[in-house]
Amino acid sequence: MSTSKSADKGAGKRTDEGRDMSFPDDGEGEVDVLQTARAVIRIEAEEIARLEDRLGMEFAQAVDLIVACIERAGKVIVTGVGKSGLVAKKLAATMNSMGTTAFFLHPVDAVHGDLGMVSARDVVIAVSKSGMSDELAALLPTFKRLGNRIIALTGDTTSDLAKESDLVLDVGVTKEACPYGLVPTASTSCAIAMSDALAVSIFAVRGLKPDDFAFHHPGGTLGRRLLLKVKAIMHAGDSLPLVREKAVMRDALVEIIEKRLGVTGVVDDEGKLVGIITDGDIKRILMGHPNVKDVREIEVGSVMTPNPRTIDKEALVASAIQRMEVDPGRLITCLMIVDDNGVPIGLVHMHDCLRTGIA
Repeated sequence: MSTSKSADKGAGKRTDEGRDMSFPDDGEGEVDVLQTARAVIRIEAEEIARLEDRLGMEFAQAVDLIVACIERAGKVIVTGVGKSGLVAKKLAATMNSMGTTAFFLHPVDAVHGDLGMVSARDVVIAVSKSGMSDELAALLPTFKRLGNRIIALTGDTTSDLAKESDLVLDVGVTKEACPYGLVPTASTSCAIAMSDALAVSIFAVRGLKPDDFAFHHPGGTLGRRLLLKVKAIMHAGDSLPLVREKAVMRDALVEIIEKRLGVTGVVDDEGKLVGIITDGDIKRILMGHPNVKDVREIEVGSVMTPNPRTIDKEALVASAIQRMEVDPGRLITCLMIVDDNGVPIGLVHMHDCLRTGIA
C-alpha cells in the first residue's frame, strides 16, 4: 500500500514497497515524481519524432483519398474502441473544425443500427493500436460490401485490420511511457500526432483559409469576428458624410475631405438617401465636363451615382463585404447604412472591415 514520506523528503514523492520499482527513484526507494514525469514526456516525444521518418507515399495517398471523398460530397467515417476510440473522436472533431465533414462511428453502436450513416461515397479511418479488436473486425465486411476505402491507423502493420485496409499509417511505438508497457500512452500520443498531421494536411491541400476555420468556431475569437455586425464598426453621427442633392460639388468636396472617408452620401429634402459621390467620381466629373469653368458649382444631384448599395445595421460585417464584392465588374469600397425609412444612419468602409480581420 502506498504511503507518503515526510515533507523533508521532498514534495510530490510517493513510495510503494510492494511493487517492482520500475519508476525512477531517488535512491532511497521513493518514486521521484518529477523524474517520472520527465521520462514520460521524453519517451512520448521520442516516439512521436520517429513518426516523421515513416511518412511516405501512403500518407500522401490517404490525404488525396480523403480530399477526393469530400469533393464528391462524401464524408469521413472515423471509428475505434477504447482509447483508440477517443483518438478517433478527436480526429473527427479536428477534421470538422477544419471544414472536412467527419463522423465518429462507435463500432458497437454501428452493428446496432448506426451503420446507416455510412454511404458508398465515404472513406473510413479505423484507429486501433493492435489492429485486432473484435469490434472493428465485425465492421470490416460491411465496409467492404459498401465499397468504402479504408485507412488504418494502427500500431501493428501485420494485423488483420492492416491486411484488410487499402492504406496503412504506421503509428507503432517501441515502448510505452508506462514503465510496465501496459497502459497506452506513447501509442495514443503517436496516433493523435498522426491524425493531426492528416487533418492539417487535408486543410492545406484543400486551400482553406483562416475564415474557413472561423466559420466552424463561432464561439472562438475568429468566430466572434466572423459574427461581428455592421453597427459595431460603422461611422455614424458627426463622422457620417452627407450633403443635399441640391448642394454644389464644392460642398461635396469639403464633406469628403473633412470626413476623410473618400465618399459622401447624398440625401433629398426628406433626408432619404438618393445617391452617393466618391473621390473617384470627382475625377470622372472633371474629365466629363471639360467646358465648365468651375465644376465646383455643378449641382450634386446631376452628377451623383443614384440608388447606391446599402445595408442594414444588423447585418454581419461578412455580409457587408460580400455586398461590396457582389458585382465583380463594379467593385465598391463602402456601403451606406439606412433605417427602415431609407434615411442614412451610418457608413461602413472596406478598410474598417479589413481591420476586423474578417476580410
